[in-house]
Amino acid sequence: MFIGEYKHSIDNKKRLALPAKFRNDFKGGKVVVTRGLDQCLFIYPMEEWEKIAEKLGNMPIGEKATRSFVRLMLAGAIDIDLDSQGRIVVPDYLKKYAKLEKKVTVAGLFNRLEIWDEEVWDNYKIGAEKDQDKIADQLGKLGVY
Repeated sequence: MFIGEYKHSIDNKKRLALPAKFRNDFKGGKVVVTRGLDQCLFIYPMEEWEKIAEKLGNMPIGEKATRSFVRLMLAGAIDIDLDSQGRIVVPDYLKKYAKLEKKVTVAGLFNRLEIWDEEVWDNYKIGAEKDQDKIADQLGKLGVY
């Protein structure tokens, strides 16, 4: 399970070191990176990505919003091997999508990691923290919280 928040940097060769505590969770040393939501990237272990991709691939294509979401996730995905130091190379199109510069935040979210530009993450957190009572109310109505 991925949890926590970690500050990292992308080097000049577009490499990003994944948090050391999670590297063993990426069996076979391979991850899938794709466009995420809210201007971030999602990183999945291969076995988790296969579950997600299966669900996405079976979604009905008759609705425009569904087609768009599936395209965003699947066409934007790339499988990447971790190097010996637990780093991935972030492709230019994904760096551009998430507006990643040098400083990033790696956030653990149960079955995936999210990669955020540090400043975008900090602003997102401020907004979420400010709205935490509204968010809790909505989750309460769903029986989640």
